[in-house]
Amino acid sequence: MTVFVIRRLMQALLVVFLMSVIVFFGVNIVGDPVYMLVSPDADQADIAATIERLGLDRPIHEQYWLFLKGAAQGDLGNSFIFGEPALQLILHHMPATMELAFTALMLAIVIGIPLGLYAGLYPDNPISKGIMAGSILGFSLPTFWVGLMLIMLFAVELGWVPATGRGDLGTFLGIESSLFTRDGLSHIFLPALNLALLKISLAIRLTRAGVREAMGQDYVKYARAKGLSTRRIIFVHVMKNIMIPVVTVMGLEFGSLIGFSVVTETIFAWPGMGKLLIDAILQLDRPVVVAYLMIIVLFFVLINLIVDILYSLLDPRVRLQDQGT
Repeated sequence: MTVFVIRRLMQALLVVFLMSVIVFFGVNIVGDPVYMLVSPDADQADIAATIERLGLDRPIHEQYWLFLKGAAQGDLGNSFIFGEPALQLILHHMPATMELAFTALMLAIVIGIPLGLYAGLYPDNPISKGIMAGSILGFSLPTFWVGLMLIMLFAVELGWVPATGRGDLGTFLGIESSLFTRDGLSHIFLPALNLALLKISLAIRLTRAGVREAMGQDYVKYARAKGLSTRRIIFVHVMKNIMIPVVTVMGLEFGSLIGFSVVTETIFAWPGMGKLLIDAILQLDRPVVVAYLMIIVLFFVLINLIVDILYSLLDPRVRLQDQGT
């Protein structure tokens, strides 16, 4: 197990380094932020001073080397627009994105797995067919359109929940979140549901496929022959086996919920990292864009590592195959 974890850590470090090269050079060769930071009436001396202050007069490889040295010390540069450390700006907006992604993941698990289980156990039932048709819609409908429709229906027409904003914050066990207040929950419901729809559909189809495959396996037939109850067969034998791919995929999807919540945060004016990224792109605030992308890369790598370890604990054959290669 130790060798397995060390090998995965080395692979993770290599991925982070390669992505830092791609992200830094990809962002820094696009556009010129200087002319967005200086007055239209600025002369060449002011422009040159701004370029020197931002370090943009240095060769790109030297800028990257300075970026690496700063990143090793936890410094991802200062925002061109706000004049604050980019990492500090990202961390300030991170709690809002994390609670939105966590709520969306919980909705996907709580709604998707039971519906997928039902559809897998009763595939010919009209309700099951309706569930699978709904899952196709969840994959097909664009997120921005669904978000606008949710606002029109629940916020504008019915007036049940607010359309935008994060709501009041509450504190529990030293953790501050909008999930701890009624107003916060009412604000997070629509954006979390909008973000979760695709993952609900994915959970439904994963669970259904796993149940259909497991119900035909010999261990299920043997359990029935022993006289075990259907409830025990499903929740002890079937669910234990189908949860391996479900845990793996949903764990990786949590990273995508964090990284790709940009559209949802923009539609619902949710003050998270995604909205900050859009503002930074529009203003060519390179350090913030690079810091955001690197943090998302670290999230994906960390989540992959955790999922790999969990997978190896659930199925030791993974460790053995890895050692065999």
